Amino acid sequence: MRVLFLNDLSDPRIGSSVRQMYEHAAALRRAGHEAAIVTATQDPKLAAPGAVARSEIEGTPVFHILSDYDPRWRGWVSLDNPRVRGPMARILADYQPDVVHSHLIHTHLGYASLTAARKSGAGVVFTAHDVMTFCYQKLTCFHGGEAEGGLLRDYQARAQKCIPCQRLRFRPGRNTLIRRVLARDVHRFTVVSDELGRAIGANGITVHRTVHNAIEPKPELPPAEAVAAFRKKLGLEGMQVLAIGGRLHEQKGVLQLLRMLAHLAPEFQRLRLIVMGKRDIYDGEFAHAARELRVADRVVPTGWLDGEELQCAYALADVFVTPSICFDTFGLVNLEAMQHQKPVVATVFGGSQEVVVDGVTGAIANPFDVPAYAEAIARYLRDPELSRRAGEAGRSRLFQRFTVDRLAAEFLEEYDLALAAAGRVPG
Repeated sequence: MRVLFLNDLSDPRIGSSVRQMYEHAAALRRAGHEAAIVTATQDPKLAAPGAVARSEIEGTPVFHILSDYDPRWRGWVSLDNPRVRGPMARILADYQPDVVHSHLIHTHLGYASLTAARKSGAGVVFTAHDVMTFCYQKLTCFHGGEAEGGLLRDYQARAQKCIPCQRLRFRPGRNTLIRRVLARDVHRFTVVSDELGRAIGANGITVHRTVHNAIEPKPELPPAEAVAAFRKKLGLEGMQVLAIGGRLHEQKGVLQLLRMLAHLAPEFQRLRLIVMGKRDIYDGEFAHAARELRVADRVVPTGWLDGEELQCAYALADVFVTPSICFDTFGLVNLEAMQHQKPVVATVFGGSQEVVVDGVTGAIANPFDVPAYAEAIARYLRDPELSRRAGEAGRSRLFQRFTVDRLAAEFLEEYDLALAAAGRVPG
């Protein structure tokens, strides 16, 4: 079987879902299939307008199409990007995929690529990693925010909610057109969590299956001496450590976490927080809040990490936290922490509760309730044995339910169903 992935992003270092795509492609090759990726680039040195540039990333062929425009027009351009039409048609004609599997296409490759894929005769599978099929950004309006304590659950997009949020970026009819394309041109629609499926289903889109995200577990974790050296480099010797990682944004709960740190500080004198993300974002958007809360000396911003340093950062943490106040569709960083046998205290918003088992592998808590969330963290800081058991349970759950081999097997079933729906012979 020949599978062609669609994804606006191509660098496996910049996003967990992108890295997962390359791991999935490798799993397909191990099973005797072929896989390639179509992606967008904003670098005219890499691809000329209207042309297709080719490269290979982590053993997977990658086709690059140039697309660069002001993102304020995404509500229009993402429906049918004229920069993409010709190159996409040539790639489909040349590669002749049996299945086109779409991931993140809501900025550059666009929904018209799904129409082109269906017209090519391929089975079309769409995986929603986020809420962009009905929302323009990270979904933040569904829970009522601080005013409602995050207790509401209103997933339906409506003009009276979206227009004040998006203003001139609001594109009338956008969601109706997306629903139409998905119903007509996609044979199998999958989501990465059941809760994401509920949110998307509330907006009139048929969801066929949840295929939970996955990671390729590392064959070896960093040795103790490497972890100790990294701990010393960060000045964390003798400290208890909280960790948060990924893209730093207010909606990821960074400010909430700083408030939790202030709440925990009187009891845990040796507690430090490592912030694994771009240093300039932390300095520009969050350092002032840490100073105001008088916890600046307890925060260790590491900058962006990858490779062994990233693994060492997970390894030295006592508790990993994902306190998002937006709809967090899955949280692949939860799995990465579980790989290192760390208890995870995750947000109640989104799909994290399908990954982290409350009271078994960590805790699920509402980040708007700062004292309660902080207490969930404190339980693991107080009790090393409880922390150890939760970490072991998390690692076991990872290997049982969230490996790339499982994901690849489930998608092969989806590919067969898509091929049958397209009138092709599966297999």
